[in-house]
Amino acid sequence: MARVLHLALFCLFLGLALPAQAESPIAEVLCEPTPWLHQKLERQFGARRVASGVRGPEQIMEVWASQHGDWTMVVTYATGTSCIVAMGENWNTHADAKPARG
Repeated sequence: MARVLHLALFCLFLGLALPAQAESPIAEVLCEPTPWLHQKLERQFGARRVASGVRGPEQIMEVWASQHGDWTMVVTYATGTSCIVAMGENWNTHADAKPARG
């Protein structure tokens, strides 16, 4: 739960106002240059990329997770920008899962 508070403070740090009625610690999509966002996820939140997949010729979807189970979903664009689109808690990796390759 403390990690969600840290993520909310991260959003405030970036100058985003969080509406009182928001149910999520992130009320808007947050976009930054990819290297900056990746460094922030790694250094400040102890997250690492645990999953990724191609969404189209210009986008990659990534899931970043910490050892505490907090997770962040990021869209990385070919333009060099990445955006946080979702976050949550209790991430679990299922090592026996074999995704289909197309």
